[in-house]
Amino acid sequence: VQLQASGGGLVQAGGSLRLSCAAPGRTLSRSARAWFRQGPRKDREFVAGVTWTGSSTYYGDSVKGRFTISRDKATDTVYLQMDNLKREDTGVYYCGAPRERIWYPSRYYDSTEYDYWGQGTQVTVSS
Repeated sequence: VQLQASGGGLVQAGGSLRLSCAAPGRTLSRSARAWFRQGPRKDREFVAGVTWTGSSTYYGDSVKGRFTISRDKATDTVYLQMDNLKREDTGVYYCGAPRERIWYPSRYYDSTEYDYWGQGTQVTVSS
């Protein structure tokens, strides 16, 4: 299953972007979803995650209070609203989904929990 991520671009610091992650044919409608990012010369970093119901969300410390993850169950699309962007938010953003249910909140932060990934969308924040 190939997730479809979109919405990246070039934005000035302080600006906003909204990323989208869709799964074809609602094949992952009962799966959690998460966003990770990888900046230049950095490891892949957890950004935000959401349960398959959309009732619980999780955030990396560096984005808390600025980013919001949400889920549209009708279209099975997950969004990442990014506000007050900073230069350090620059990177390729990847959407991931697990094959199996994630039982423990702490596991959302581990990229090895996710089996399906999108192609990545570039976010560049300029000063």
